[in-house]
Amino acid sequence: MPNSNHVPTIVIGRLPLYLRALTQLSAEGRRVTSSQELSEKLGFSSAQIRKDLSYFGEFGKQGTGYEIEFLEKSLREILQVHHLWDMALVGAGDLGHALANYDGFETRGFRIVRIFDADPQKIGTLLGEWRVEPIETMRQVLREERIHVAIIAVPAAAAQHVADELVEGGVRAILNYAPTTLSVPPKVKVYHIDPVAGLQSMTYYL
Repeated sequence: MPNSNHVPTIVIGRLPLYLRALTQLSAEGRRVTSSQELSEKLGFSSAQIRKDLSYFGEFGKQGTGYEIEFLEKSLREILQVHHLWDMALVGAGDLGHALANYDGFETRGFRIVRIFDADPQKIGTLLGEWRVEPIETMRQVLREERIHVAIIAVPAAAAQHVADELVEGGVRAILNYAPTTLSVPPKVKVYHIDPVAGLQSMTYYL
């Protein structure tokens, strides 16, 4: 695998989309696909897809395309989702409920194992199969259980404090649903999901 610093971030961001398309094709019983077919499914040019994959090796043969099972397995290994990553979820509100009950995490390499909240009324209650724990214990639990991935689903005003505690607990990857930008050390990766920002960018075109 190439040095991750040499692969553009935008390329890494497209790999999960390729993996999703391959998984769908595999579920349909398909064995072979092409960069052109993936292009039609995803909206990227076939040349772009071939160039992205070339960062990681040669996966297809001219005239025969890509073997779906092999390419899917390879992308899982590149993205390190060929095994399950334990995750902590911070926030047991409405969004936390939706995330805890989402059944698509485990099939794609992730599972929630701990849920934390600061609200005394929520602590100790069950959210799905998990009991909500106090945020004061989070740092220690994360370190003891070596949980390196977390989801922030708290109000914007609380998000930076939560991020600080996650970093202190050893978390290195954060999926942030709070509508605010987080300040974290360079070694920690943050991916922001803000539905309203997405809507605002779309209304520009209306």
